[in-house]
Amino acid sequence: MARSSTRPTSRDVAQAAGVSQAAVSLVLGDKWRGRVSATTAERVRAAARDLGYRPNLAARNLRLGRTRTVLLVVPALTTEFFAGVYTGAARVAAEHGFGVVLYPSPEGIGPARDPFASAQAALDGVIASSMAADALSAIRGDQLPLVMLDSDPGGSLGAATVNLDIADGVRQVADHLLSLGHRRLLHLAADVPSWTFEVRARELAARTAAVPGTSVRTAHAPLSIDGALSAAEAALSAPGPRPTAVVCDDGKLAAGVYKAARRLGLRVPDDLSVTGLDDLALATALDPELTTVRLDAELFGERGMQALLAVLEGHRPAPGDIPVELVLRGSTAPPGTP
Repeated sequence: MARSSTRPTSRDVAQAAGVSQAAVSLVLGDKWRGRVSATTAERVRAAARDLGYRPNLAARNLRLGRTRTVLLVVPALTTEFFAGVYTGAARVAAEHGFGVVLYPSPEGIGPARDPFASAQAALDGVIASSMAADALSAIRGDQLPLVMLDSDPGGSLGAATVNLDIADGVRQVADHLLSLGHRRLLHLAADVPSWTFEVRARELAARTAAVPGTSVRTAHAPLSIDGALSAAEAALSAPGPRPTAVVCDDGKLAAGVYKAARRLGLRVPDDLSVTGLDDLALATALDPELTTVRLDAELFGERGMQALLAVLEGHRPAPGDIPVELVLRGSTAPPGTP
């Protein structure tokens, strides 16, 4: 069948298949079952393929009141983790004809300016990290179909939550250090009011409390290498027995600990074991390379987008947290002689 030089329309498909335009709409919208026969549906699909017909998504979306656009709200892009989340979300979105707009909260956390004149008019749904949850009210994202990442399932703003199994990651770290013989731990905690960091502190305290003779001190630091350096240097220089291992909430904090240890004349891991939690590129740039928990950022983004698609279709998202994995490298060893 010859193709015209102009873009084929649904009327062309209808004429080629010998059916009405309404039948074409039903078949190509996958709503034909029980309304047209399977033979007719296949004839319509064959005609559309032969003509090279593509639906006018813009016109269809106007009729449906949907833009097929999702907003991904994340903290400021200071690490590649959220770039990975975006990559995973965008991959799944593209498979379903959606686009993803990445919106980093300018200050990392807290309110953010509305990127659209009317978010509700421009978006079908929102995926948001709990670290950027305060931005939602400013963009009215909490009034749209919403999936929260790294969020308390019991108190989430969203219709669904998707979480990495951070609690299990912390348990793996604690069990590793305890099995090496460490009993004096320092938790270098991110000074960020977020559920995901609260989980880290809670699980570390619970896991170590079960082992007699174990103590955990906590020092808070901003999510920066310099901030971690200052906090770690002060904590490691404090009166009393020095910790033999430092549990860091992420890789940047661990890098600050490395610098603090060097200033204090301590060797990693001979005098001080160090662990992280994210396994970004920095983990293997450090020397020795960092023992840490690997978080699959792209899978996290994929699951977030899949959950939002389920919410938009009125389905229940797949349950269960995303597994994480402890990666053993050179920054941990049995404690040295006091």
